[in-house]
Amino acid sequence: MRQIVLDTETTGLSAEGGDRIIEIGCVELVSRKLTGNNRHFYLNPERDSHEDALKVHGISNEFLRDKPRFAAVADDLMDFLAGAEIIIHNAAFDVAFLNRELELLGRPAFTSCVSRVTDTLAMAKEMYPGKRNSLDALCDRLGVDNSSRTLHGALLDAELLADVYINLTRGQEALLIDMSASDTPGSIVTRVDLRAFTLPLLLASEQEVAAHEDILKQLDKASGGRTLWRIEPSRPVA
Repeated sequence: MRQIVLDTETTGLSAEGGDRIIEIGCVELVSRKLTGNNRHFYLNPERDSHEDALKVHGISNEFLRDKPRFAAVADDLMDFLAGAEIIIHNAAFDVAFLNRELELLGRPAFTSCVSRVTDTLAMAKEMYPGKRNSLDALCDRLGVDNSSRTLHGALLDAELLADVYINLTRGQEALLIDMSASDTPGSIVTRVDLRAFTLPLLLASEQEVAAHEDILKQLDKASGGRTLWRIEPSRPVA
């Protein structure tokens, strides 16, 4: 299963109003593990960022002047994303901007090129109703280190979101022994991440099979021949 965690930074809040993408960060997961095969683009939006947006991402207009336009990276980006599940926090925002950029190039809508889009904000609201579910809030809640996030950055935020997503969807992929501190003061919570293990199939040796059969015979003898595994299915149990 191939998944791409994606984030963008933009000149403002309105794709319909003419705001553009200035940064795209993509982090690849295969079988829920980071591969290191990522994509990161700074883009010339052909317009200045709004003052409020500059306060969020800190990417100056001057820095972006010599960066490629979206058209120059579109093939690389969409080839990388093709067929994958795309994971985005507040997906409607990023998808609207990506759709607008693709529309300007006469290309199909974003969702037509990927397997599906998963919105971690929607997931978090369902899991934690009534609570703050920003990326920073989720990092704090789930123990994800976001100390390096002083400003928003597409690649950094995608990396953080990948960790958040794994924690949000951990389910049966982790073995959790959790004794509540209220019941057992000083107890320790131990997590064993089962994704790190590939369990081998070990067959019993001939000697082990023989030893096992000998034990069964001893148990059968001790029970007077009444052990269930020795009784034929058609033979009633007295």
